[in-house]
Amino acid sequence: MSRGHLPVAGPAEVRRAAVELVRADGRAFAAVLVLNALAAVAGLAGPWLLGRIVDEVRGGGGVAAVDRLAPVILLCAVGQLLLARWARYVGHRFGERTLARVRERFVDRVLALPSSVVERAGTGDLTARGTADVTAVGTTLRDAGPALLVNGVQALFVTAAVFLVDPLLGALGVLALTPIWLVLRWYLRRARDGYLAEGAATSDVAEVVAATASGARTVEAFRLGERRIRASRDALETSRRTRFHTLFLRTVFFPVVEVSYHLPVAGVLLIGGLLHQRGAVSLGAVVAAALYLLQLSGPLDEVLMRIEQLQSSGASFARVEGLARAPRAAAGGDGPDPAGDRIDVTAAHYAYDGGGEVLRGVDLTVTPGERLAVVGPSGAGKTTLSRLLAGVDAPTAGTVTVGGVPVVGLDPERLRRQVVLVTQEHHVFLGSVRDNLRIAEPAAEDGELWAALAAVGADAWVRELPDGLDTELGEGGCATDGSQAQQLALARVVLADPHTLILDEATALLDPTTARHTERALAAVLEGRTVIAVAHRLHTAHDADRVAVMENGRLTELGTHEELVAAGGAYAALWRSWHGDGTAAR
Repeated sequence: MSRGHLPVAGPAEVRRAAVELVRADGRAFAAVLVLNALAAVAGLAGPWLLGRIVDEVRGGGGVAAVDRLAPVILLCAVGQLLLARWARYVGHRFGERTLARVRERFVDRVLALPSSVVERAGTGDLTARGTADVTAVGTTLRDAGPALLVNGVQALFVTAAVFLVDPLLGALGVLALTPIWLVLRWYLRRARDGYLAEGAATSDVAEVVAATASGARTVEAFRLGERRIRASRDALETSRRTRFHTLFLRTVFFPVVEVSYHLPVAGVLLIGGLLHQRGAVSLGAVVAAALYLLQLSGPLDEVLMRIEQLQSSGASFARVEGLARAPRAAAGGDGPDPAGDRIDVTAAHYAYDGGGEVLRGVDLTVTPGERLAVVGPSGAGKTTLSRLLAGVDAPTAGTVTVGGVPVVGLDPERLRRQVVLVTQEHHVFLGSVRDNLRIAEPAAEDGELWAALAAVGADAWVRELPDGLDTELGEGGCATDGSQAQQLALARVVLADPHTLILDEATALLDPTTARHTERALAAVLEGRTVIAVAHRLHTAHDADRVAVMENGRLTELGTHEELVAAGGAYAALWRSWHGDGTAAR
């Protein structure tokens, strides 16, 4: 997996995935092939019968031959139309069912990704794969796939028909298609890499836009507008270059193909005319072969158009299937169960990709039921430590364990029962209030939902909603502000009922009074649970059993609020700065 992007599946993996999808709905796929074959056979009758008419008229058959064979041509044309439409209908249904499987598999794989993998790759890449790439695959399965089958079978049958009319004329027609074969090979050698590069560039654009939009306040506060504009322009320029490259491939490929369509027909008419003069072939054979080759241009053009589309959607499919190669969270049932709830951090170091260490030799033990506050200046490593404690990231050196088991090795279900991390970044999902809460506990009854809402002080505003718990939230429903989204997230934590709760600025969007009420309410609800709070508001530290002070990635002080204030160190300075004097809060 390259830095900054999720993996991309190789050609063999894409072919294997495509075969698995076909096998999953094999009967429908076979039906599509049979119907296409029958439609192609019906389409072959017209030129052959027209050649018969020409030969019989020249042989003195007169109008009787036309009257006898013309209705058959019409009947075959109608049969071809009906069979082709039926094949396309079956093909579309096959495509929609297969697309549903692709989407379901994509969602399953996304949900199995560790949070650290998603965050390192960036939401832009994952968003691009789940939207543009899945849509491209869906379009191919619904439209390009059936069309390619229909026209591919027709092209194969038409080519075989030319050889049946006259092998020499058939060989001549196929030989005249050589320029198409050569330009197709040239195109296919370059197209996959080109479209993969285009997809990666699209992901980069999405990532830059998403990061800028989500961090708009930070960008404005630190006057980073020009820097973000430059980053956006660089990403767009790279995207433009990759798109121009694939456009160049198409501008070479299609003109050569369009010109080459006329070569077989022209060759058969010229050479066939000479052979007819010498009595080697009949005029009807020349006419039938020319008509077949003229008829070949339609399905062949459609096949080549779809091949070009397949290169683009094939690259998209490789990006969608690439999630199978990404690291997955530990499988349920693997590994030992934690022996207790004690958390031990031993000589933990952590460094982000391409950056220096942000944690340096941290040693910390958190006993069950303890309330620990982690404080320190911005950039001290507080959030990084919380991510290691929650198993989002693994330490680059040292260990972080719960009950003697590495936190990062726990499967999602076990981890959720042990440790839950709540940050200030919350999401309100499309659906009702009840749906948003039951994400944490699907079997929760309404009484439990109301109790969880009351625990975080959210029951009052939820009761004022038009339909209470049934009120739809999100786009098209009732809008929620940042504080309400945080309260919903905290209510989910209450329902999840973890042994250890890590709050990383989880109440940052609440006003101070509501924040303190919510924190105290949570503390009451989670009595006996371990609570680790990364705090900027030092009243959280004052209420905690112990306070851990982080500075420059190191744990420099550890003790009760009173002990650290009395020690006169970094925490005492923070307390005096925040509280206005050196006394303990009353």
